[in-house]
Amino acid sequence: MPQAGYGQFCPVAMAAEVLCTRWTLLILRELVAGTRRFNDLRRGVPRMSPALLSQRLKELEAAGVVRRVPAPGERAAFEYELTPAGLEVGPIVEAVGAWGQRWVDPELSLQHLDAQLLMWDMRRNLDLSPMPQRRSVIQFQYPEQPPGLRSWWLVVAPGEPVDLCGVDPGFDVDLYVACDLRTMTAVWMGVDSLRVALAQERLRVVGDRALASQMQTWLGLSPFARQQKLAS
Repeated sequence: MPQAGYGQFCPVAMAAEVLCTRWTLLILRELVAGTRRFNDLRRGVPRMSPALLSQRLKELEAAGVVRRVPAPGERAAFEYELTPAGLEVGPIVEAVGAWGQRWVDPELSLQHLDAQLLMWDMRRNLDLSPMPQRRSVIQFQYPEQPPGLRSWWLVVAPGEPVDLCGVDPGFDVDLYVACDLRTMTAVWMGVDSLRVALAQERLRVVGDRALASQMQTWLGLSPFARQQKLAS
C-alpha cells in the first residue's frame, strides 16, 4: 500500500489506508458486482488508466482483499476475486452507494455523465425474465454524444451472458431506444421516470412491441435507485 498514511492506530484510519486511495472503492464496487476480468474492470472504470488499475489491484492483493486466480478453462489467463476480507467490504460499498443516493444532490450527480459506465451498469443489472427465448438486440442511441459514444447494443441470448457492444455487432435490431444521455441516466438512477420521459417524448422506442411494453421490467433500475432522496 502507499507509504504515506494517517499515522494512527485507529481501525478507521487503518481501514481508510486500504480502501480510500483514489479509485479503490470503485474497483471494489466492480468486484462486488461480480466483475472478474481485468478488461471488464476497465469497462467499469473507463476513466482510469490500465497502469493505475493494475497498481491498485496489486495493492489490494497485498492487503489481502483481492486475489488473482487462474481463469477456468483458459491457459495463461487470470481473474480477480474477493477474499473473505474482501467479501466483508461488500456491505460497506453498498452502504456508501446508498448514502450517496440519499444525500448527494441528483443535479450534481447528473453533471458527471458517462455513457460507457451507464451502459455497463445497465448491462449487468438487466432482468432477463421477460426476454423472449431467442436472441434480442436492443440499440441505445444518444444523438448528442460524440460518434464513438453515440450508439450501444445490448445482445441478449438465452443461456449466455448479456453482451454490450460499442460497435455494431451485425445483428438485426429488435428495439431502438433513443434519448439524450442525461435522461437515460436519470431514469436509471430513479430520479426520472421512464413513463414520463416517454410521455414527454424525451425518450423514444421503436421496434418490437413486447420488448417496448416491458422495457421498465427488463431495464430495471440502478441497485441504489430505490433509496429515498433526502438531499434538498
